[in-house]
Amino acid sequence: MERTNFTTAIAATKNPAKIAIAIVKDKNDEINLITLEWFMRTSIKPAMFAISIGHTRYSFECLQNFRYFNLCIPSKEMVKAAEICGTKSGRDVEKLELINQKWFSGKLKKLPIFKSALANFECEIVTQVKSGDHTIFVGEVKYSWLNEEKKILLFEDLF
Repeated sequence: MERTNFTTAIAATKNPAKIAIAIVKDKNDEINLITLEWFMRTSIKPAMFAISIGHTRYSFECLQNFRYFNLCIPSKEMVKAAEICGTKSGRDVEKLELINQKWFSGKLKKLPIFKSALANFECEIVTQVKSGDHTIFVGEVKYSWLNEEKKILLFEDLF
């Protein structure tokens, strides 16, 4: 054990790590997607998830006005979609068109539910907390969807 800087230590603890895709709408009711590593369950009753979004991200701007998100837990079939959603900005491209995934409209604000995902959780934002250069959005789960035969996509599967 030796002392090191935070960046080196956190990089060594990264894998395996789950990822998610947050699905939101912008002020024009257009869909935007962002791949996340920073998300977690925060409550059992009621069921809640928190997602952490950087202040420079387009999704952060979207969530300031649209107080809902779908937290998609991608399957291994969604590698390309997760890469696109994590490397392209919704300011520049229509990610929903680029990822070529089949979906249907969810029950909460008609956000897309991806058919090939392991799970989808439709959430309504109940609070948010500024945390340095990110904001943590806490959403109460209103509807849950599961595809049991799918295998979870991990961060390490992206590279």
